[in-house]
Amino acid sequence: MTANVSQTPPASPTPSPLHAVVADDFDAVNRTIVAQLNSKVPLVETIGQYIIESGGKRLRPLLVLLAARSLGYEGDKHITLATLIEFMHTSTLLHDDVVDESHMRRGKKTANDAWGNAPSVLVGDFLYSRSFQMMVDVGSMRIMAILSGATCVIAEGEVLQLTNIGNPSISEADYFETIQGKTAMLFEAASHSGAVLADATAEQERALQYYGRYLGLAFQLIDDLLDYQGDAEAMGKNVGDDLAEGKPTLPLIHAMERGTPEQAKLIRQVIRKGGLEQLDDVLEIISATGALEYTRARAVEMADKALAELDALPPSPYRDSMANIARLAVDRKA
Repeated sequence: MTANVSQTPPASPTPSPLHAVVADDFDAVNRTIVAQLNSKVPLVETIGQYIIESGGKRLRPLLVLLAARSLGYEGDKHITLATLIEFMHTSTLLHDDVVDESHMRRGKKTANDAWGNAPSVLVGDFLYSRSFQMMVDVGSMRIMAILSGATCVIAEGEVLQLTNIGNPSISEADYFETIQGKTAMLFEAASHSGAVLADATAEQERALQYYGRYLGLAFQLIDDLLDYQGDAEAMGKNVGDDLAEGKPTLPLIHAMERGTPEQAKLIRQVIRKGGLEQLDDVLEIISATGALEYTRARAVEMADKALAELDALPPSPYRDSMANIARLAVDRKA
């Protein structure tokens, strides 16, 4: 239950043009992450540091910063809010990897592979608990209501996904309900809480809430597409991982709906048993039925909806960055 991990502070993600307009705020978030990881139990800090420095764009805290700044917020509580959103996200990653029995994330060993399941779950619990401590520091009951409600929806989404594993009979509507909970909810909570912090009007608050929701849906749709089309090295996981686990994502759902009875039967059998023995056959069916093109079209639809919501905001570089995030969500390769 040990791993050779450096004790240096968590590395910041590589800056991008999306971060440029809130570069100082983003640096402050990274410093706050380091400060809030403190614990009298060394293993908590070690695992927390390991998972947080494992990569990623930190989009969810970025959404908090952009949403608040786009409405003229000039305080400093958006730093705390962005940090606790990242802790909530990180805790779900720790728990997800245990549930999925994952061994790799973003090209590195998962924490559960390095230290075992029990420490990973418990450190995930610590990060969740720390995020609620920080919610108190933000000092807004409305924000606490949004985020505490989001944690319940996220947990329900994860349970729903778990119960759907090996089930080839779920519908497209069932699939969207699942990804709304497990992925889109935290995007939505990030942009929504940033709006509330900035005392948004009712119209602006709703717009930023739905911007985050549609962005999260687009993001997950592309994730599920890349599982059958992506670059394994860039993604840090193997192509076909969802199929191996028996997850009925939209490419498979669409392929079953549009394929011949024989093709649908094969995919149903593969979902039930999992594994990659028939990956080539499944990829051929996915290609023949246009399942990836359909999945991308639904992602573009969600990104376009996210962009439309931004019309409620005043023009600013922050709004422009949020628009670029929506566009990049569907153009990414990993």
